[in-house]
Amino acid sequence: MALLREWGLTLGKWTGRPAPVLERDSGDPEVTRAREAAEAGDWTAVRAVLEARPESADRTELLMAVADTAGVERWIGRVVEAEPDAPLPKLVAGLRQVSWGWEARSALRARHVSREQFEVFHERLRTAETLLYEVAEREPSWVSPWYGLQISGRGLEVGQVTARRRFEAAARRDPHHLGVHQQQLQQVCAKWGGSHEEMHAFAREAAFGAPAGTPLGQLVALAHVEHWLDLESGPDAAYMGGPRVAEELHRAADHSYRHPDFAPRTGRLGILNTFAMAFSLAGERDAARECFEATGGRVTEFPWQYLDNDPVAAYRTQRSAARR
Repeated sequence: MALLREWGLTLGKWTGRPAPVLERDSGDPEVTRAREAAEAGDWTAVRAVLEARPESADRTELLMAVADTAGVERWIGRVVEAEPDAPLPKLVAGLRQVSWGWEARSALRARHVSREQFEVFHERLRTAETLLYEVAEREPSWVSPWYGLQISGRGLEVGQVTARRRFEAAARRDPHHLGVHQQQLQQVCAKWGGSHEEMHAFAREAAFGAPAGTPLGQLVALAHVEHWLDLESGPDAAYMGGPRVAEELHRAADHSYRHPDFAPRTGRLGILNTFAMAFSLAGERDAARECFEATGGRVTEFPWQYLDNDPVAAYRTQRSAARR
């Protein structure tokens, strides 16, 4: 609560409703610079942005903004050839192969993905793993290659034991890295071979085992959203509206964004959007309004795309419901 007041927000009173706008780059101007430089094929500018934020300050979002940019695969190979001993070009190339691989697979359920798509998907992920392991060996303190290996490993179905080892390797390098924990949460979801019980246990242990004020409280909200998504219509509302879910969401909020020590290196807007969605689905209108107001109408694609192909429309609908 104190932190939200510090941001100039008041609780319990809706002080205005700015038109919701999709924040393509999570509100981080450095992410925008990285993406625009990647779109222009300007490696010098890309490298400058990446090198300005060290691994210890969590540059995963910057790297993935570059990796998710269409066309990077057409020029990053030349950079790797020109700088064969440099780890950063190989890291970008590896992460681009991961993202490019998932583009080939698409976001559809496996039964709707063709054999040809899977072949391209796996080929690109195998290329990614070769590059990322080279970087991990060259720069043993870097967390980013292990983050990429978590995503490629899930696509290659390396299994829960290997996936856990990759998560642990990343977490040893950055114990409270939100992206690393988000990837492991996905790994233990029912849809990826885990279970609801394992997913919730992981989320609680990670969130409440971390110091208060870390961003890991988001994992609890994400776990409940994932559980809700896996249920049929009717049982999903009953589950999300249950007292246990509300209790855990509030406890996680108190342990993360409501705590005075909350000062995440990256991802603040995504955390607030996630809690806004979770509290709204849980029928906790006051808590949802708190989060919606804190976002200032800035919408992150994740997790709203779970509700609608238009994240802004989903945000607008849930924000309106929270005001009733």
